[in-house]
Amino acid sequence: MQCGEGVVDFGGQGPPIVLLHGLMGRATTWWPVTRWLTGYGHVVGLDARGHGRSRRRGEWRTEEFVADVAQLVTGLGEGPAVVIGHSMGGLHAWVLAATHPELVRAVVVEDMAPDQRGRTVEAWRGHFDSWPVPFRSLAHVREFFGSTGDYFAECVEERADGYHLLADLEDLYEIAAEWGRRDYWSFVDSVRCPLLVVEAGDTAMPPGQQAELAGRVPGGRHVVVPGAGHVVHDDAPEQYRGAVEAFLSEVLGR
Repeated sequence: MQCGEGVVDFGGQGPPIVLLHGLMGRATTWWPVTRWLTGYGHVVGLDARGHGRSRRRGEWRTEEFVADVAQLVTGLGEGPAVVIGHSMGGLHAWVLAATHPELVRAVVVEDMAPDQRGRTVEAWRGHFDSWPVPFRSLAHVREFFGSTGDYFAECVEERADGYHLLADLEDLYEIAAEWGRRDYWSFVDSVRCPLLVVEAGDTAMPPGQQAELAGRVPGGRHVVVPGAGHVVHDDAPEQYRGAVEAFLSEVLGR
């Protein structure tokens, strides 16, 4: 695995497969998935601006994030990519497919809805402020987050006084605030490539939207993973793998 500035090359050979993480995450949170995903192609993860080791900041509009992904896929020079995104990354994946169809072979969206207008980030502030930051150790991070402890252990860095989130919370609030002001159905309606939507059974997304997201794309597919939380690939890895492998086998002819 080789790491560049905000880019992680997980290896594999074949068609490019680009992984996009969710808000607060980073490319390396995908590592457990890449252990089987490299059997389908060349897997690369991207730290979104404001996340991980990316040096890109500011300009938090969705279109700016998507431009970063387009630059990555173009730079790979390996043809159109399968783009797999969790939450925020799922949004960026389908907007990329809508605006740069020549760069996208297929899309997997994990637990993201196109219309969250009216929701505000204020409901998150109290929750995040309650976190015991700085965490005393990585074991403390894992204990605090429980079933998603390994995921969040990838999202912190050690400083002199303990472990802090890599992403700045104020940046995250600004990024997410856009989702409460606009909807993304027009981009959904422009997607023409194969699309799979993997919805968490315990999703916090507006009900019915993920099924509609899949239904509005020709040939789109929708899978619900019962009992899974928002990070489906971490919370229910075998069910997630089964759904994605079945999709990739058909899309890539494997």
